[in-house]
Amino acid sequence: MMTVNEVSKLAGVSIRTLQYYDKIGLLHPSGYTDAGYRLYDDTDLERLQHILLFRELEFSLKDIKVIISSPDFNRSKALEQQIELLRLKKEHIENLINFALGIKMLGVKHMDFKAFDRSKLDEYSRQAKELYGNTSEYKEMEEKQKNRTEEDEKILADRFMLLFKEAGEIKDSDPASDEAQNLVKRIQDYITENLYTCTNKILRVLGKMYSGGGDFTTNIDAYGGEGTAVFVANAIEIYCDNAE
Repeated sequence: MMTVNEVSKLAGVSIRTLQYYDKIGLLHPSGYTDAGYRLYDDTDLERLQHILLFRELEFSLKDIKVIISSPDFNRSKALEQQIELLRLKKEHIENLINFALGIKMLGVKHMDFKAFDRSKLDEYSRQAKELYGNTSEYKEMEEKQKNRTEEDEKILADRFMLLFKEAGEIKDSDPASDEAQNLVKRIQDYITENLYTCTNKILRVLGKMYSGGGDFTTNIDAYGGEGTAVFVANAIEIYCDNAE
């Protein structure tokens, strides 16, 4: 048996939180000391683990109580479901990281993106660095950019957008054609050479971002004509599918 203080330290949960869980009937201790302090056994700790995993998955305490108090609650099955949900959450976070990196890439403040003013671009860069500065891709990008001048950055950005202009010239063709697939490879190589290693997984996310509507689609289409962003995204999807 463990005291409430020991469980608090072990699980990283405050004593007040454990007391609250007891109060609302979410996690009752199995016993009490002679002095009236809560005591938890292994079954209690297992229940606490499920509670904390569900909390990480942003379930409400009310919903958690209903789930784990159900007579049909299967701990083993619940753990499998939690693992799968955590994997999906991890994938979602990775997509957000790649999205932020894409913002950094396409949102270079020297580019003529009318949808963004300078203050918003600077804010995107600041947030990306604060939230994703520890990723290997961001560190690689920072390393490659550290000795570049503003003029260098502008040239690189303009050259990158020329690839979308090329895409616009073939946007009415088959995205699976050799020409379209070669263009996708050049886009991927350009990102890898000048920013960060663009894996197929990252490339696929970027493709969805390009065609997702809003500012990115609008500005890519401004370079290549309407439909360019969707064409590039379709070509990227085919490219990544073929690489698997």
